[in-house]
This record gives sequence, C-alpha cells and structure tokens, in this order.
Amino acid sequence: MTIVDAAAVLTPDGWTGPTRVHVADGRIAALEPVDRVGTDRRLVPGFVDLQVNGIDDVDVAHARGADWDRLDQLLLAQGVTTWCPTLVTMPLDRYERPLQRIAEAMARGEAPRPTIAGVHLEGPFLGRSPGAHPRALIVPVDLDWLASLPAHVAVVTLAAEQPDAVPATRLLTAAGRLVSVGHTQCSEAEFDACVAAGARLTTHLFNGMSGVHHREPGVAVFSMTNPAVSASLIADGVHVHPRVLHLAAAALGVDRTVLVTDAVAWRAGSVGDIGMAMRDGAPRLPDGTLAGSAVTMDAAIRHCTAAGIDDAHAFRAASTNPARLLGLHDRGSIEVGRRADLVGLVDGITVEQVWVAGTPTR
Repeated sequence: MTIVDAAAVLTPDGWTGPTRVHVADGRIAALEPVDRVGTDRRLVPGFVDLQVNGIDDVDVAHARGADWDRLDQLLLAQGVTTWCPTLVTMPLDRYERPLQRIAEAMARGEAPRPTIAGVHLEGPFLGRSPGAHPRALIVPVDLDWLASLPAHVAVVTLAAEQPDAVPATRLLTAAGRLVSVGHTQCSEAEFDACVAAGARLTTHLFNGMSGVHHREPGVAVFSMTNPAVSASLIADGVHVHPRVLHLAAAALGVDRTVLVTDAVAWRAGSVGDIGMAMRDGAPRLPDGTLAGSAVTMDAAIRHCTAAGIDDAHAFRAASTNPARLLGLHDRGSIEVGRRADLVGLVDGITVEQVWVAGTPTR
C-alpha cells in the first residue's frame, strides 16, 4: 500500500482536502479525509497529451533506442503520464518504419514511464488549411490504406472536405480509433456529417482551419457550437490569443475542452522531414508559418489560468477529457478504482512529483 498526502485533491466533484490517497496494486484504493497533512501540495490526475511530435531535440518520427527514455523523462517532468506520439504528413509508404519503431517503444518492459496510448496520424488526408504540412504530400483519403493501419494507431486527423471523409470516419471509428477534424476549411454540412459519422474532436482549434466571423462562421464556430465534439487547443501564448483561449474554454465548457502541446523537437530543427526553427516564441517554417509548439503541458495550464480559465477546468482539459476521448476509462480522474497516475503540484502549478500507477518517478 502506498500513501500520498495532499492539501487538496481534484476529484470529479471538485477540490477536496486535506486528503490521504491510498494506492494498492497501481490503483486508487481509498480517498481518506484527514485533519491535516505535512505538505501543501495539490494533487491532480496525470496529464494526457494527444499530440506530441517531439520534444526538445528528439523527434518522434526518428526516435530510436534511448531517445524513447529521454522522451519519457521530458514528459514526466511536465506531468504527462499518457501520450500519443504524433506523425505528420509524409508519403503513405513512409509511415511503416516510424510506426514500427513506436510499436517497439510501446513494447518496452514495465517501468514508471508514461504510457504510449497509441499513435496520432496528423495527415496526410488534410484539406485547404495545411499549415506547415507540405501541400504536395496531402492526398485524397485512401480507404484501403486506412483499413490496413496497425492496431496501435489511436487517433487520425483528417479534413472534412475530403471526398471520402465520411466513410473514412466510419471505418476508423468502427475500428475503435478517435477521428479528429483538422487542417480544414470545410462547410458546416461537411463538418456535421463527419461528426455524425463518429468524429469526436477538432484538432488545435483556430489553427489550420477557418475561424470566427459573425456572418460567415467557419470550422472553429462549428466545433465550439456542436455539443457532440470536443476541441483541442495549443495554449502556448502564440497559437491562440489569451482572450480567444478564454472564449473557447467558455464556449466548450469543462467537458469539451482539451489541451494539447503539439510539441516538436524545436532544438533539432525538424518535425518529421519538415524543417523549422524557433522564432518569435514558437517553431516556424522559413516563411513564418507556425510548425508546432515548444510548450509543455504544465506551462499550457499556466497559460490557461493566466487567461482567466478556472484551474480545475484547465486540469480536466489536460487529463480527464483526453483520457475519455481515447477510451481510457481507467485513468484521467482521481477516484477509487482508477489507475493512480497522479501529479503533485506546489507553488501554484509547478510539478513537484509524478506517480505512474502509484509509483513515484522522482
């Protein structure tokens, strides 16, 4: 039995504490109210990042051997206990090798490391807002290729204006994969059709899509106003203005807001085979186009609270909501029976300690 004390614990019913969390066999066995604890830490669920292309100097598409251990440590330092390595647009025949390397990383022996929930394919079936993705490599949906994807592909971002977007969404959803609409300028009807077919997320709201106009609403509006779909946000202080971040959180509510880092190996200077460099606070292509971020999940939450978003809302956007979208109902909240993936915070939102299935990682 492991015991974790906290001055305050974020539960599905809100903050409570002081509390003593009992952990047995990697799961939360009890939440015991106590009069006092010898710590001022707050305890929140382990963070779940749906979109990580790389971090610092390690690019997911090229990671090998010890690179995965380094990614583990970089993720744990920011409180991430579950994540999706993300592959950007490339020729269809180029995905096999990085997918195999990620499968090998997933098969490593048990250790207190972040869980790889599965791969996020961001492309190549994108649309008229490619962002940093090479336009020449964006191709029409290939249903046979999608049907042949290995089981560890968990998330696919595609554009709703693709001619076969709806059958692709149905195919992927039937296979248990999360479909996210992104890099798109689709119509309202096209967006709603994808959501009706099973899409449950919009990739990095406002970025790589049509936006907000009072007479000609775009994908950002379609997403925020459709209760059947959640939306991810890159809260790095660059991709989305703080007031717009606040607006999105208010429109989406506590259950549909999802935080992602969309982090890239900015120090290595590449996202897959796409070259970029840090400039004006974010990784960019030579022409200034944003190419992912350098933000960490704890910093993203700090950006949210600085924008006036309630901290409990931001913590759930970084844990509960993405876990639910991935179908990981064993984690993402602090309650009896859930996996004890926990983050201890001090001094506001500074990561003090991380537990993976009840095992401390520092």
